[in-house]
Amino acid sequence: MNVSTIVTGVILFVLTIMSALFFLGMQSMYTVHIILALAVLKFGGVAFQFMELKKAHAFWKILILSFLFIFTVLVISML
Repeated sequence: MNVSTIVTGVILFVLTIMSALFFLGMQSMYTVHIILALAVLKFGGVAFQFMELKKAHAFWKILILSFLFIFTVLVISML
């Protein structure tokens, strides 16, 4: 395992802990938005680091980022 994989794994772990703390600790109307933003960051980290999307063709990068954007907008619009 190289250093970037370990750093990405630690960041994903920290983002997961932050999501749990926001879920348990905050009763704000923005809690869902914060958790969704953290999930988007985690999705990007997994896609680009562990699925090696950073080495893929630009078409796949645009496709996955478009999906992420559309999914996020749809979820926020349903709130």
